[in-house]
Amino acid sequence: MSRLRSGIIAAALTAAFSLGAAHAAGVENPAAAGGGMKLQSADPGAKAKPPRKKKPAAEGKTRTPDKKSEQLFLDRYRHAYDLIYRKQDYDAAIAALHALDRADHPDVANLIGFASRKLGRTEDAKLWYEKALAAEPNHTRTWQYYGLWHLERGDRARAEQHLTRIASICGTQCDDYISLKQALTGESLTY
Repeated sequence: MSRLRSGIIAAALTAAFSLGAAHAAGVENPAAAGGGMKLQSADPGAKAKPPRKKKPAAEGKTRTPDKKSEQLFLDRYRHAYDLIYRKQDYDAAIAALHALDRADHPDVANLIGFASRKLGRTEDAKLWYEKALAAEPNHTRTWQYYGLWHLERGDRARAEQHLTRIASICGTQCDDYISLKQALTGESLTY
C-alpha cells in the first residue's frame, strides 16, 4: 500500500468520528460539531480522499488520484448521507449509494446496511455489514451498527462481542463504543 493511500486512509479513519458525534448529538450541521466534518473512510465532508481502485502505473511512475472524480464521489456520498440521517429517505439513499459504484468501500457498504436495517430488510443489512467488515475489519461504525442489528434481534451476547471489538480498536471513549454501550444498557432507545 502506498504511503499516499495509507495517509488518506488514516486521515479518513479519523474523520467519521466527528460526523458520528454530530449525528448522535443531533447536530444539523456536522461541521458545527467541532473540528470540521470528518470521515471514517469516506463520510461526507472529508478533506481526505477515500481509497480508490488504481490502474497500474507505468514502471517508475506513480499515479495521482483524479481530484475531480474524488470530489464528485464525496459530493454524491454527502447527498446519500443526508438522505439517510436528515431526511430518513432510506430507499432513495440506497439507490444513491449504489449509483456511486463503490459498493466495496466500507462506508458505502455500511450505509447501505444501515438504510436496509431501517427499512426492515434485515438479511440485506447483515450482508452489507459483513461486506463492509470484509473491506475494512477495523471499521468501528460498522461494528457498532452490526451490534445494533444483533441487539434488535435479541442477540445481546453477540452485540456485546461487537462492543468488545470496538473497544479493542478505538477504546471505550470513542463515539461508536459509547453509542453501542448506551443501546446495550438501555440509555439510548434510538438506533
